[in-house]
Amino acid sequence: MNLKTFLPIAPLFALALTTPVRAEEPGLWQVYNDTFKSAKYVDLTHTITPDIPVWSGFGNSTFSPAKAGTDLDGYAAKGEVFTFEKHGFEATNYVLQTDQLGTQLDPPAHWAPEYPAIDELPATYTIRPLVVINIEDKVEKDFGYALQVSDITDFEAQYGTIPEGSVVFVRSGWSKDWPDPELAKRKPFPGVGLDALKFLHLERKILFHGHEPLDTDATPTLEGEYWLMHNGFAQAEGVANLDKVPPVGALVAIGFPKFGGGLGGYARYIAICPPDWQYGISVGEVAEAPLPKSDKPLAFDPARGMRVRQ
Repeated sequence: MNLKTFLPIAPLFALALTTPVRAEEPGLWQVYNDTFKSAKYVDLTHTITPDIPVWSGFGNSTFSPAKAGTDLDGYAAKGEVFTFEKHGFEATNYVLQTDQLGTQLDPPAHWAPEYPAIDELPATYTIRPLVVINIEDKVEKDFGYALQVSDITDFEAQYGTIPEGSVVFVRSGWSKDWPDPELAKRKPFPGVGLDALKFLHLERKILFHGHEPLDTDATPTLEGEYWLMHNGFAQAEGVANLDKVPPVGALVAIGFPKFGGGLGGYARYIAICPPDWQYGISVGEVAEAPLPKSDKPLAFDPARGMRVRQ
């Protein structure tokens, strides 16, 4: 390179010499910035309210404003409701009749006490490849249709073999009428057949499967659920919004409270989809920190039995 060739780019060269090179981002931060930050996030979880569908054997749960459990030396008398006006905060008292409520993660101890409870599930459950098998067309013709092995092999012929260690959710359309409490009484309902469960777990070695209804199958003995639990497998129930998730290519983030000895888990499932997916939101698309202020504050509505924006 002669001097005439060099002079036009000399300022850029000097800038390159004086600008520090950005250090490689530590650990998994690069993965977050390259992949997860631009991904689309879809919530697969129903909101828990006092009137959502639940098995009648458990009964409905109740929400109420929290009260002082003891006398607090003039700050609040025992039994007094905490209010923003007097105490600066409010809280809620939840009487939850069961840990089998709403969108769930069932540990095997739900049926088989020799297997892990919800607090004994490993931390590796946190994030997995997500597969969504759609049987809505068959459910429209037969509301009691259960996923068959043939549905799985047909799916694989189109999308490829289901990955080992993945989570498989079965899309049936059952949850479209949520939160109508009558949903819990409809029988038969879309299920997952025992042979299909065995194929997914024993042949494809998935982590767990999930479905929209509140039970695995409509057989008299719940044979599928019995087999799962007595063989050490967990399952998801009451999953929502599966029509907004691609059949393959997404991940699922799995969150659940860690109740000691818990036999069920109120779960939060979030599908993490490719950035060009048509549904969901990406980081930065909505206000996150600070969160947005509403012109309709929350207030307890006795008719609804919960706090709503009024």
